[in-house]
Amino acid sequence: MPRLIGGACLCQIPAMETLDVMHDLWRAAGLSSRALERVRLTGGEPVLPSSFRVGAAAQASIALTGLAASEIDRLRSGREQTVSVDMLHAALEFRSERLLRIDGGDAPELWDPIAGVYQCGDGRWVRIHTNFEHHRDGVLKILNCPNDREAVAAALKAWTAEGFETEATAKNMVVAMMRSPEEWAAHPHAAVLAGQSVISIEKIGEAGPTPVPPAGSGDRPLSGLRVLDLTRIIAGPTGGRALAAHGATVMRIGSPNLPVVPVLVMETGRGKLAANLDLDTSAGKAGLDRLLGDADVFIQGYRPGGLADRGFASAQVAERKPGIVYVSLSAYGEDGPWGGKRGFDSLVQTATGINAAEATAVGSTQPKALPCQALDHASGYFVAFGAMAALMRRAREGGSWHVKISLARTGQWLRELGRLEDGFSCPEPSEDQIRPFLTVSDSGFGALTHVTHAGQLSQTPPRWDLPAVPIGTHAPVWPD
Repeated sequence: MPRLIGGACLCQIPAMETLDVMHDLWRAAGLSSRALERVRLTGGEPVLPSSFRVGAAAQASIALTGLAASEIDRLRSGREQTVSVDMLHAALEFRSERLLRIDGGDAPELWDPIAGVYQCGDGRWVRIHTNFEHHRDGVLKILNCPNDREAVAAALKAWTAEGFETEATAKNMVVAMMRSPEEWAAHPHAAVLAGQSVISIEKIGEAGPTPVPPAGSGDRPLSGLRVLDLTRIIAGPTGGRALAAHGATVMRIGSPNLPVVPVLVMETGRGKLAANLDLDTSAGKAGLDRLLGDADVFIQGYRPGGLADRGFASAQVAERKPGIVYVSLSAYGEDGPWGGKRGFDSLVQTATGINAAEATAVGSTQPKALPCQALDHASGYFVAFGAMAALMRRAREGGSWHVKISLARTGQWLRELGRLEDGFSCPEPSEDQIRPFLTVSDSGFGALTHVTHAGQLSQTPPRWDLPAVPIGTHAPVWPD
């Protein structure tokens, strides 16, 4: 039956459709569909105002992660746990950084003052991302203007949108022109993405089968597994956080030379050790090598090729640690005309037609973002799911494995889920609807109010045993 939200009758998309979405990705990862019988999905779309199926995307990606953890647990302990995911809860977890509160205060600011959308001289729109100081300064240098929103808007009137995007890309800045869905479909990089898997899992080296850790190594699905997390912002850190929620020992490796967004460190740091290593030094490389010797999973979000010069490309890591599961996360993937191009969720939405499609759905000509960073969050859960799928294949087939995820391919997957005709009739969730999914935990930053994990296992509910702390709090050494 339809359900009532705020007095409006909304069409409910059956949960079975989300299960079908899960089935396609689960089977593509080389896993047995029998496990899907243990999935319990509740709720229906729309749960956030959007013409895209962000609720189904959230529910499916989080449920895949939970189911993979439960399947590893079945292999190691014989338990067959039920995995339950409510769609509203999942969608709110896709907004987790917006719902974070520190010591009960106001929501932290997530954006630099000049970040956002601007109209260029040809009437077309661009989005610029300036949360990192070097990206902001690079954009201002191209525009030859001061750090002021009105000055940036005036300077962009001298540019065409595509011309500015091209110039910014050439100088390694992060800018995107808004394209229509039709323009993106005709773009040569879209054709490359269409030929790729949403979650690519490839055997890249030989090694004997490595069983999942035995039950004696801990009482949780991923107890005994060690994960190196060399990622920043939302997507990669979300994947590491999901693995930690099921018992993996996750060490976030930052660099004293790389900027971070403090709010996102707080939000995605739960359950992790947090260390610094300077990979531009011999000591930093040696430190990472020592950690690699006892790691099962290596997650990295450097620009494609960024770790090769430092000696930690996938082939290099697999040669030094046979049996490793290496996960690469990027904006647009490694191949094609935009392979290696820098980007973030908001920019990929703009470049690939998503913002234009949302704008058309509400009758606007300005870019309209999704109601959450859906590409980031879904990609983050795909990172965790892909890593666990590769671990299960490693146990069965042996070998070293390379998992590849890109925000742009995740965005294409979201479009493939279809659209909601009346998605914008859905109101924003009320405080009363959100409150049951929030909790408060101590951290190295104060008391954090945050969203609980939506992927619930029946016998080993997810939890984070370590508080979020500043990167560099821990030494880069695995605990005994």
